[in-house]
Amino acid sequence: MDFELTEEQVMLRDTVRELLARNYDPETRLKVTDTELGWSREVWQQLAELGVLGLSFAEADGGVGAGPVETMVVLAEVGRRLAPEPILDAVLVPGGLIAAAGSAEQRQAILPEVAAGNLLLAFAHAEPGLRWPATDITTAAVAQGDSYTLTGVKNPVPHGDCADKLVVSALLPGGGTGLFLVDAAAATRKPYRTLDGQRGAQLEFTGAPAELLGAATDASAQLAAVEALAQASLAAEAVGAMEEALRLTSEYLKTRKQFGVTLSKFQTLTQRAANMYVSLELARSMSLYATATLADGSADAVVSSRARLQISRAARHIGQEAIQMHGGIGVTAEYPVGHYVARLTAIEHTLGGALEHLRVLGDRVGDYSLPEL
Repeated sequence: MDFELTEEQVMLRDTVRELLARNYDPETRLKVTDTELGWSREVWQQLAELGVLGLSFAEADGGVGAGPVETMVVLAEVGRRLAPEPILDAVLVPGGLIAAAGSAEQRQAILPEVAAGNLLLAFAHAEPGLRWPATDITTAAVAQGDSYTLTGVKNPVPHGDCADKLVVSALLPGGGTGLFLVDAAAATRKPYRTLDGQRGAQLEFTGAPAELLGAATDASAQLAAVEALAQASLAAEAVGAMEEALRLTSEYLKTRKQFGVTLSKFQTLTQRAANMYVSLELARSMSLYATATLADGSADAVVSSRARLQISRAARHIGQEAIQMHGGIGVTAEYPVGHYVARLTAIEHTLGGALEHLRVLGDRVGDYSLPEL
C-alpha cells in the first residue's frame, strides 16, 4: 500500500499550512483565543474560500467531494498550528450527520451555507452524567402533528456557544435515537471555556421546536459512521500537535545551555527525545490505519478504539516529556509547548479516553481465536 500523499494532497497540506502559519504565531493565537468567540471569523472565511469547510461534502451539496485522507491532512495542520477554528465541531461532525441522515432538501438548504462559512453548526449529543459512549440519552422528542418539540439537557456541546443551528439527538416517540435540527436561539445556552482554550456550552431544551432530520427512524448507524470520522479526525489533529511539540522540544535541547553546553549534549535527554519520536511514529501509523479504514468505506468502532488508545498513550508520553525537558518555561502561558499539551490532554478525553477505549477492546477479546501451534 502506498502511504505517500498525492500531488494534490501535498498541495492542499502546504496551502493550509501556509494559511494557518500566516495567521497564527503563538502571540497572535493567544490574543484570538482570549476573545469572546475564541477563534477568528476572518480565518474561517479564508478556510471557506479555500474549500476546506466543504471538503467532506458531496459536490451536489455544495462541497468538494474529497475523501477522508484530505480531511485528515487538514486536521493534522490544524493540530500543528493549534488553530482554534471549529472545523471538526462546527462542520465535520454535524455536517456529516446532515449529509448522512438528512433529506435532499435539508442537505441542499444547509450544507452549501456551511461550506461557504455562513452557517455554524454544532452537534448536541452528550448529556450530564453520561460517560462515553453516550447511549442512554434522556432528551426526548414529542410529536405534535407533523412537527416535534425537544426537552432535555445536553452537555458538553463543543462550540455550542456560537452555533447558529444545532443537530440534536433525542429519543423518538416510537423508540430509537433520532436526529433533529433546532435553531440555536430555541435553546438556553450556558457557555464556558475549556482547559485548552476552546469553547463549549450546556444547552437546555424546554419544548424547543425541532425539525426531524431525514426519516423518523433510528439513526444509530449514521451516528456510528460519523463518530468513526470524528475519532480519526481527533487522531490526525493529535499527530499534528505531537509533531510540533517534539519539534519545539528538540529545538530547545539544541539551544538551551546547562553547565556551558547545550542540553542536546546530555545523552539521557537525547535518548528521551528519541523515545518521544518512537511514540510519535506509532501514533502516526495508527492514525493512518484509521484513515485508511475510512477510505475503504468501513466505520469500524474497534479500529477507532485501537487508534485512539495508541494516540492517547503517545500524547501523554510526548506531552509529559515535552514539559519535563523544557522545565518551568514549559508551563508558562507565553510559551507554546504548554498549550500543545493542553490540547493533547483535551483530545485524550474527547469521545473516550485511553481507559474507555481499552475497555472496548477488552470486551472484544473473545471474538478472536488463538493460533494453532
